[in-house]
Amino acid sequence: MDYAYKLIDSPVGQLTLVARGDKLAAILWENDRAGRVRLGEMTPDEQRPVLLAAAGQLEEYFAGKRTGFDVPLSFDGTDFQKQVWAALLTIPYGQTRTYLQIARQLGNEKAVRAVGAANGRNPISIIAPCHRVIGAGGELTGFAGGLHAKKLLLAIEGISTEGRDAGDTIDPRRKAQHRRREDPNQLSLL
Repeated sequence: MDYAYKLIDSPVGQLTLVARGDKLAAILWENDRAGRVRLGEMTPDEQRPVLLAAAGQLEEYFAGKRTGFDVPLSFDGTDFQKQVWAALLTIPYGQTRTYLQIARQLGNEKAVRAVGAANGRNPISIIAPCHRVIGAGGELTGFAGGLHAKKLLLAIEGISTEGRDAGDTIDPRRKAQHRRREDPNQLSLL
């Protein structure tokens, strides 16, 4: 199967959008770790429709005008990895989940470390929102694009990390306060 790619600039650095056929197969970070996502030989293709659609939707997302994506996706991994990546797609915009919550969603709360490993190999970052996965205590955890990118993506979605680094927690009350400032009619159960 042929892989085609298109480079785009973004607020989190240059991204490489990769298509396999007519589906999006990967979004790679500017300083991505070699081998994190295994792909075949790639050729540039600035006009492949799925790459143009993904670029346009990402631009809208970064501008705060899009909360979901609808480009066709092609995940390549183990069955378990694909289950984790499918679970990522269920995390709503502006919300986070822990590794344990995802493991429970998959029916095996003992699979927390395996969920973390699969999350780290997510080939379609941002669209399959691995940035929305945080530690059990709300702390920021490792991210293939770097913690600065994770913070920015969360901020775009209205989740304040308040300059936090790995190991620091996100105070859910502040998230609710931020949302109330945006929509004073929204009720909070906190």
